[in-house]
Amino acid sequence: MILGLVQGPAELLPISSSAHLAMLPRLLGWDPDELDPELRKSFEVALHGGAALALLITRRGEIRDELGSFSARRAAVLLFSFLPAAAFGYGFERLIESKFGGPRSTAAGLIAGGLAMALADRRPQGRGHGEAGWKDGLALGVAQAAALIPGVSRNGATLTAARLRGFSRDQANLLSRTVALPVILGAVGLKSARLAKRGISRRQARWLAIGTATSFASTIAATDLIRMVERDRALAPYAAYRIAFALLILGRSATGSSDRTAT
Repeated sequence: MILGLVQGPAELLPISSSAHLAMLPRLLGWDPDELDPELRKSFEVALHGGAALALLITRRGEIRDELGSFSARRAAVLLFSFLPAAAFGYGFERLIESKFGGPRSTAAGLIAGGLAMALADRRPQGRGHGEAGWKDGLALGVAQAAALIPGVSRNGATLTAARLRGFSRDQANLLSRTVALPVILGAVGLKSARLAKRGISRRQARWLAIGTATSFASTIAATDLIRMVERDRALAPYAAYRIAFALLILGRSATGSSDRTAT
């Protein structure tokens, strides 16, 4: 329930929900390593699925408008934004899960992503609605592929890519949300198929359902955060938060290492 409640605002803001889901249990003194890595990752994807369902509901008017003006150009943006993330995730997902996700690599992703986002936000806001093409879609797709590394943040990475391509802040946010849903839904489908194949206990199914439900509810409740980000706000405060969170993770990790050494 705690992680589901965190997922909503963390998903809507460019602060890396994956870093919060991975590191909060450690900061709170839980033992996430006692869970099967595949099951733990499936739980995180379930939380993203709950958030995605909430966004489909709360942004239904925006989605309807986008579908109403759908064109080959927009289809190309979606296709090229989806393919790199799908291919990279399918081919290297297990390698990423085994090599990344620790405190240091997550903190590094938070810091690097935050600095890149703040620097990209200094670009002029020269491009607006309907100007995205397949090259922009490809840039967003590469950003989503990079965001598979914990701490980088899908939202932050796609905002960075869009701002580097010269899009205004409000349009960068729109592009970020638009290209996210197919990737999130694809990940949910893949993990669901794997869970169905391996099977889970009733207890595990129950806490997956609780996490998904609380993530859905927290996303619904936090939708005003999207509007706050869209008001032409600079991205630097979110970059500062990411760096502060990374320093907290590194500090707690160093303290934990010192305690184990002393023991």
